Amino acid sequence: MTLATPLLILVLLALSGFADSLGFFYASKIWQNGALSWSDLAKSSFGWAVGISLYIFSLRPLSTAGVTSAEVQTVVWFAMTIIGVVILSGRFLQWNRLDQVVAVVVVMALGWLLVRTSV
Repeated sequence: MTLATPLLILVLLALSGFADSLGFFYASKIWQNGALSWSDLAKSSFGWAVGISLYIFSLRPLSTAGVTSAEVQTVVWFAMTIIGVVILSGRFLQWNRLDQVVAVVVVMALGWLLVRTSV
């Protein structure tokens, strides 16, 4: 396996997670004013369609690299999705420092559990 394979996996999963974070971000706006926002629904759906498509494409190089555990396959995707939502909301830097540290530790701990329990 060359260096290109892990790089391709990381890029595909990062893009997938970011696209999914767009889906979550716009989904939170669909019903904000008590009426369906068709533009936010379309943006949300598009984000998820792109995200799942990229995730599916990432499974081939993951499988080739011997990563067949669903838990391990989702670690980078999960982290990128959460990070993307936090970035898109624009509020992470407004959180107090303790909450920022806790958020980072939680993401790292979930990644740790996913990797450790993926036997």
